[in-house]
Order: sequence, then C-alpha cells, then structure tokens
Amino acid sequence: MRKLDDYVKTIPDYPHPGIMFRDVTSVLQDPEGLKLSIHEMMHLLEGVEFDVVVGTEARGFLFGMPIAYNKHKGFVPVRKKGKLPRETVSKKYDLEYGKAEIEVHKDAIFPGQRVVLVDDLLATGGTSRAAVDLIEELGGKVVKIIFLMELAGLHGRDKLAGYDVEAALVYPGK
Repeated sequence: MRKLDDYVKTIPDYPHPGIMFRDVTSVLQDPEGLKLSIHEMMHLLEGVEFDVVVGTEARGFLFGMPIAYNKHKGFVPVRKKGKLPRETVSKKYDLEYGKAEIEVHKDAIFPGQRVVLVDDLLATGGTSRAAVDLIEELGGKVVKIIFLMELAGLHGRDKLAGYDVEAALVYPGK
C-alpha cells in the first residue's frame, strides 16, 4: 500500500536553485492519491465540531469541496480580489515576491460559525493568515486549519500561532 508522500513528485531547483518543489498535481491526477489525500485531510478533522469549510483559491477549493461534501457542510470560497459578484470584505497581505489581496462575500460567514480553513500548502502563511482575518472580521471562529502539505522551513505556522494547525504531510525544508 502506497503512502500519501509516495504520490508527491519533488522537482529539485524549481522555480529557483535550492528549492525542492512539492507538486500537488501528481497527487490529484492519480485516483488513489486523490482519494488518500482527502481521507488523510478528513482524518485531521476527527473530533472537530464545525459548521462550514472555507477554502482559499484555488487549490483550497480542490481539497475543501470534497471535505465539505463528505462532512455534509457548506463551502465558502475565498478568492482573489475582483472575482466575487456580491458585496465583499477583503484583506491585503504580503507574498514572498510582492503583495496580494483576497476577499470573501460579506454574507458568507455568520457570527459564531465554527470554521475549518483548508488549503493545499502551508508555506509562509500569508494567505492563510489573511483568510483567518477575513473569517474573524465576519464573526466566524476558526476552529482548525488544515493543509495537505507544509514546508516547515518557511515557518508559516508562526503567522498562525494560537490556532489549531495540522498538515497531512510535513516537509522540513523550503
């Protein structure tokens, strides 16, 4: 039986020398890898009481939607600025090489809702921190943040200190 890590292809020196790129598409394209990834992430939610799943664009959608479906919960997308049609709240944040802005519909999260935030990768933590800020601005309570993979060498957990954060796979480097 293969482990989840067996489905992740690592590309050395991409996009820069010294980087070990962990490719999530190799997990998604294999039926067993996809199934195992969803099951492993759902396992991280055992015993967690929550009302809604929030996923960040775009790969957070790929993992958040099946988790929400399997747990019989609603799904809320957090998107890049300008992609949502109704009234939104937004948050700017720093990327490794620039700035970005994400937003969520203003009526997507209700005060007191218990939220699970889902994404594919925890790297520097900027996107996840911005999503947490949006959820809390709307009155939601983040009860768990889960990732398929974490690059521990980038210290993304530091930006999420005080939250329950887990990843199905943790890689020590960048």
